[in-house]
Amino acid sequence: MVHLNKVIGEHIFSFQFNDRSLTAFFQKQFKTCADGKSADINVVICKGYGRPFLNYDVKVMKNEKQIVFKRADYKITADPSYSYAEISVYDELALKHALMNLYSSYIVHKNWGILLHSSCVLEKNHAHIFTGHSGAGKSTAAMLSHPRPLFSDEATVLKIDAAQVTAFDSPFRSELHGSALVPFAELKSINLLHQSLVIERNQISKSAAMMALFDKVFYWPSDKSETKRILTNLKNLVENTEIFNLYFQKNNQFWEMIL
Repeated sequence: MVHLNKVIGEHIFSFQFNDRSLTAFFQKQFKTCADGKSADINVVICKGYGRPFLNYDVKVMKNEKQIVFKRADYKITADPSYSYAEISVYDELALKHALMNLYSSYIVHKNWGILLHSSCVLEKNHAHIFTGHSGAGKSTAAMLSHPRPLFSDEATVLKIDAAQVTAFDSPFRSELHGSALVPFAELKSINLLHQSLVIERNQISKSAAMMALFDKVFYWPSDKSETKRILTNLKNLVENTEIFNLYFQKNNQFWEMIL
């Protein structure tokens, strides 16, 4: 059995594996925890489950003793307090998606924050998020922002308080790997992407922002109380962050609208 302690956001995950090949995934992006700190959640990971990726549909089952998230290529079983979980996966892709599922569920349960489908770039010690519908250009905006440090190109980790929103260097990457020079930064703006022949940036209302962002949250509901936490977090997010429609071309000139 292989053992690793890794950090996601402000949380320490203690991982155990029955297959050493799965540990390679964690060496790419996950930061190692300093020795001596106790884990927030213990996770056992096993390979040999299910079949290759079929679709994103996840079945959720919950009772007094456990919560189960099940997809064709992975299965997660967690205790109701999210102090322990078992993950069975088909391959590395399934492992990444399962960990996103588990971490999102964990931080929603703890009312700490959300995992947002987006890219996130640092500029002058502030974080700026780029999001939108599938194919809108989240990864493209991240690549065009080089050499600015990158927090994410797929899933941004957001800690949300009543008075402040903080973005963290995310281990959940799609194409662009590496680590930022700082582990977290205050969120300055969220930009809803629209590919266009012109470059414009227009602030939108908080109600419109709530509607636009709700389906961008990585979220697998297990009960109504967790949906309520999501809505409260989104309300605090839009109250503390400027949110814009960003019309951009496939070049880096859109940064002139942000700075």
